[in-house]
Parts: sequence; C-alpha cells; structure tokens
Amino acid sequence: MTEQTVLIIDDEPDIRELLEITLLRMGLDTVTAGDVQTALDKIEQYQPNLCLTDMKLPDGNGIDIVRYLQKHHPHIPVAVITAFGSMDTAVEALKAGAYDFVSKPVDLPKLRELIQTALKLSAGKAHQTVPDDDNSATHGSSILGNSPAMQQLKGTIHKLARSQAPVYIHGESGSGKELVAHQIHQQGSRVKAPFVPVNCGAIPENLMESEFFGHKKGSFTGAVADKQGLFQAAHKGTLFLDEVADLPLTMQVKLLRAIQEGAVKPVGGLEETAVDVRILSATHKSLEHEVAAGHFRQDLYYRLNVIKLKVPPLRERQEDILLLADFFLKKIAERWQMPPIRLSQAARDELASYTFPGNVRELENVLERASTLCDNNTIQPDDLQLPIATVDAVATPHPTPSLRLRSGNDEGLEYKKGKIEVETLPAWNPVDEEAERDLILRALDQTRWNRTKAAEVLGMSFRQLRYRIQKYGLDEG
Repeated sequence: MTEQTVLIIDDEPDIRELLEITLLRMGLDTVTAGDVQTALDKIEQYQPNLCLTDMKLPDGNGIDIVRYLQKHHPHIPVAVITAFGSMDTAVEALKAGAYDFVSKPVDLPKLRELIQTALKLSAGKAHQTVPDDDNSATHGSSILGNSPAMQQLKGTIHKLARSQAPVYIHGESGSGKELVAHQIHQQGSRVKAPFVPVNCGAIPENLMESEFFGHKKGSFTGAVADKQGLFQAAHKGTLFLDEVADLPLTMQVKLLRAIQEGAVKPVGGLEETAVDVRILSATHKSLEHEVAAGHFRQDLYYRLNVIKLKVPPLRERQEDILLLADFFLKKIAERWQMPPIRLSQAARDELASYTFPGNVRELENVLERASTLCDNNTIQPDDLQLPIATVDAVATPHPTPSLRLRSGNDEGLEYKKGKIEVETLPAWNPVDEEAERDLILRALDQTRWNRTKAAEVLGMSFRQLRYRIQKYGLDEG
C-alpha cells in the first residue's frame, strides 16, 4: 500500500472505477465505499489521507461524512462531488467543513489539482505533534491576544484554513482583517503560493479591469508592455479583496464571472487564462445593507459570503490592549534603533480604560506619536493625547472635518484639542495621474513623509495612500 490513501465514496460503480483509475495513475492507494455506513467503517479501518464523496448516497448524503470527519477526524480533508449547478448544496458542504467541492461531470485535471493540494494539507496535519485543539490553533499565529474573543477567532481561523471555501471577513476599520486573512492563508495548503492583498477602494475605476485581470501591450494608452493581473499573480494561492464593498457595480459583474469560470481575460487579450485562487474578502461595511441598497450584487455576495468571520473590535477584548501596546513599542524601538520605550503605570491604566474606536490601528498610531513626544523613553498619560469626551481625535484613523495642512515652512504638525491645525490642500479630485501624483507628493512633503498623517490630510485610508505611493514609485531610492 502506498503512503497516501484516498477513500472514494459513491454508490455508482462506474464512477468509483473512473475515480480509482485516476487516483491510481497519480500513485495513490484507494479504498471505496458505496454508502455512508460502509464509508464510516472504512474511515476507522484505514484512516485515509483524504475522502472524496458523492453528495447523494443510499443511506444519507455527503454532508453526513463531512460532519463525522469534523467531529472525529478533523485532520482528514474531505471533498464533495455535487450535481452540476447545485451551488446551494456545495455551500452547505463547505459550511459543514468540507475542504472543497467538484461538480459533475467531473473535470479530471481540476480534480487532480484538488487532490494534490488537499493531500499536502493532510500531510502537514499528520506531522503535527501538538493536539488539534484551540490551543494548537494559536501555534505559529502572528495574531496577538489571549482574550476569549481572540481565542475563539484563532480557533476558527485554524478550521477555515483547512478549507478552500470563500470567507467573508467582517470587522470595523483597524481591527486587523488583513492579518486574519493572511493567517488563513498561512495555515492552509496554499501557504507556499502567493498571498495577494488588494484594496478595492484604492484602485481608480478606469484601471480596475487591468489591475485585476492584466492587459496586453497596446490595449490602451499607456499600456507599453504586457501586464499580469492580480488574479494571475495569486495563481495557486490566495487573493484577498479588502474593502470589497467599494467595487463599482460594473466591476462586480466581471469579478463574479472570473470567480465562477475560474478564468480571466486580460484587457486587449483574445483568450482566457485559467486561474486557481482562493478568494478571501473583507469590508468594514455591512454587505447585507449594501445589497439591500442596490450597491452590491446579491449573486456576488452569495459567492463571497460562503463562510462569514467576524473580527472583534478592540473594545470587546480590552484585556489584550496592554499586550498589544508592549508589542508595538518594541517594534517602534527596533525600527527607530533606539532604547526600549516603556509605559508608565498611569499611562498603562489610561490605555486599558480607553475604548479605541479606531481599534488596533488607532492604538499603534497613538503609541507611535507618544514615542516621539515622551521624555526619557517613558510614555506618560499626557503623551498619549487620548481624547476625553470625543472619538474624533487625531488618533482616529478617519479624517475629521477640521483636518487642514499647514505650509511646509512650519515645524511639522501641531495638535490642539485632539485636532490637527492645517492649511487646506486642493480638493481631492485629480484630473489625471500626474495631478494625483503631485497632490500626494505635496501632502507627503508637508507632513515630513508621515504617511499616516498624509493619508488623513488627503482624506483617504493609509492603505489607499500606500497603494498610490507604490504605484508611482515614490518610495524608491
């Protein structure tokens, strides 16, 4: 018997034989079953590395197999074969814990890819020496936090990493949605392939199709060479669509088709290119409300929201604040190459009692500012400049109406009563890329290249600004 064994569960002998031949040619050993009870017996007898099950069985269905494995052998991945067009059934299987699904008639090349990827995941789990429980879920995770909310989140991430199901990550701005998406990728079978994050709200609408699907040389003005799109860049890996609610409706249609077909056509191209990506998406908005308002397509919503994962705001895990604060201060000291920075007890007490409407991002911004203001490398409460009766202070990642930029001759930014006193830049409505680049440079120059403050001044998120800085090569040299 070969090292890896696949259990094939189907009540049709012809299908079982076809799948057996396919797997044997891949160098795999096979075991077969024609009903649920026989399958459960063979799972216990052979402990297979992977189960491949039909949905309809004489004494039950494939989801019974999925649930049994989730309860008794969660390290064994299971893929479900569904009838053509039965997306609701496939979604139900994924929510129950199935690794992935394939539709009839079975596309054998895609099936081989699925099996190879699933067996890599299974092999990784088999070599774990730590028990498969919520404590092991935190092993190797870069997500900090020991609160009950974070322990639950880490356990859910660990489970979702075993699947290929699309995951919709919902949470407030600054709560760490991209970090959660990255952990799902890191703990899954696609870890050796790229993780490609994209902020959907940061890409100009006229460039979206080119960014997502690539373009051919000469397909439009400025297309001086062939360009690979984000889908191609994420092939075999994970594509993370951040702020997906900001996609215009026209792009939503094209995105839906790419996900359904598993293929993309570059702008100006004649042929489609097959892509194999796992889609993770996130937004701080309510997609349900966006659908109800007609701003987001319902069919795309159902495609993305197979499994919904909520990231808790910092106020729901306040016991993690000081742990995060110590981590950020250590990182700041290392980055600035300065002695360790510490919080006085009074500053620790003030941080622990603040609700942080801007979540983890606000905490990091507060500590970065306080580190520049403090004396003797010790942060006092006054250095934190936390607002007392308002949440629209400078630390909040959302720009306030009073945000203005002073002239470049002034000594940086001045804080008064939680606001930045600044002189107004031209309205953010650049007519072309040159004007956009000029406006960004002006904001960066006048904030002394403090990107967080420049983003606030420009009325955009930090990630939107970061995208444009990379786009125009402003951080090079």
